[in-house]
Amino acid sequence: MSANKPDISERALQLLKALTERYIREGQPVGSRTLSRESGLNFSPATIRNVMADLEDLGLIRSPHTSAGRIPTVQGYRMFVDTLLTVKPLDEFTVDRMRTELDTDHDSKSLVTTASSLLSGITHLAGIVTLPRREHASLKRVEFLPLSEHRVLAVLVISDREVQNRILNVDRPYTASELQQASNYLNGQFAGRNLEEVRRSLIRDMKSDRADMDRMMRTAVEMADSALNAAEEGDDFVMAGETNLMEFEELCNPATLRQLFEGFNRKRDILHLLDQCVNGAGMQIFIGEESGYQMLDECSVVTAPYSVDGRVVGVLGVIGPTRMAYERIIPIVDATARIMGAALNPRE
Repeated sequence: MSANKPDISERALQLLKALTERYIREGQPVGSRTLSRESGLNFSPATIRNVMADLEDLGLIRSPHTSAGRIPTVQGYRMFVDTLLTVKPLDEFTVDRMRTELDTDHDSKSLVTTASSLLSGITHLAGIVTLPRREHASLKRVEFLPLSEHRVLAVLVISDREVQNRILNVDRPYTASELQQASNYLNGQFAGRNLEEVRRSLIRDMKSDRADMDRMMRTAVEMADSALNAAEEGDDFVMAGETNLMEFEELCNPATLRQLFEGFNRKRDILHLLDQCVNGAGMQIFIGEESGYQMLDECSVVTAPYSVDGRVVGVLGVIGPTRMAYERIIPIVDATARIMGAALNPRE
């Protein structure tokens, strides 16, 4: 993610830091007079103009349109985030709020929804949280109940805390006795086992010679396969606060907003980017075109993974303009991921 560091003087780094912090705070191009007056650096206006020209030659700042001021480029933000940023520790009030709202009594879907709203509310940006990956969950119990001639209710208890009810459309009628036998068989075979292991076993059973399977076992395999497929359907991430992005001048252009919101609705690109974050190591920050998706060219994405039993099962973060307050956003995302993981981990 990090750009190769160009040959740059300490004086130029100080000015880049001052200019970037000012632009993030004010949202207006920063001129040499402003930096001379407010940066606290003991440089003459002429020196500042010369250094700014050097920063522009290095591709770290640019002049938007005909403005006399300068703003950071993506490369400038990258250098700022990687080498110049001073992260602010979170206050205890914010941490306590996170712990209270991410209550361990909630199931995983409720936690994900709450976490996305929490991130959005605290940062005033768009909060995004992926649902925990299913392969790390375990099946505690399954029950099947007949509803009508071709409909069955499947009740799955997953990893102690989550209960899912799914209506299955089936090819033939099943009696209550058949469904109870199927439930008993599956609970005896698979209770407590990892969902991915259960799925692999079912696939093996379904590929085996059906003539060697009695009617009860065929029913159990068919019901379990349908139930697990249904359990995996639905949204892969939850997003909150998208409309917060409309408050930033650089994002409120109708074409930019349309492209951004169409991307949110389509989901595919966002999911692909978040998958990279799940598979990456630790916190990830994509600035502007670093994401690889045109719809996010004016945005930054800050993410952190959350874990259960030491295994990464999902990722959360925020989407905002490139001039977001990184020193504040980074610790919020990091703390939310840690608290989210703690809430999802089974109690001792």
